[in-house]
Amino acid sequence: MRLPDRLTRPARAARRAVLARRRLLAAVLAAVAVAAALEATARPAPATVAVTVAARDLPVGAVVGPEDLATAAWAPGSAPAALPDPVGRVLAAPVRAGEPVTDVRLVGPGLTEGRPDLVAVPVRLPDAGMASLLEVGDEVDLLAADPRSGGADVVASGVPVLALPVDDDTAVGGNGLTGRLVVVGAATTEVTAVADAATRSFLTFAWSR
Repeated sequence: MRLPDRLTRPARAARRAVLARRRLLAAVLAAVAVAAALEATARPAPATVAVTVAARDLPVGAVVGPEDLATAAWAPGSAPAALPDPVGRVLAAPVRAGEPVTDVRLVGPGLTEGRPDLVAVPVRLPDAGMASLLEVGDEVDLLAADPRSGGADVVASGVPVLALPVDDDTAVGGNGLTGRLVVVGAATTEVTAVADAATRSFLTFAWSR
């Protein structure tokens, strides 16, 4: 059914008005789009902080070299307390590529972070084969044995193994020493006894129950 002319005339007028202004509307929309794009590109990039990370997977006991490190950008407040220059330090645990190199991954006092009751103490077990049975995280009792008397005394109980550094030079007798270095966490009251036993006696261990 054809609509009366009095009803269609306003519709036709509105259509003509829209068509007449379509170029202007298109120009306005294009200008808005360009302005939005310019604002987005002019907006400053989010703030970041540089963090020292591993450039590749690194094994436990490795000595960190310049080629082992890279820099990654982290958002402020989310970056861990990585060391700015860990070159020359020994890894106490494996580090994955891209992982921040923090002090808890390195042989040193940071190994006892969160355990103020412990002190990181390096000891040399004379039997390298025995030391190779250990893993980081094991809890052991350290015993000082006297080969002459045949007796043995416990000098520290339930000490955690914190690190097993690679000890290639001493393993081949490069400096006259034998055995294997092990870093343990000893109580402050046990440090003197452990150090004395490590120099005077045959130091061995037993897994704690």
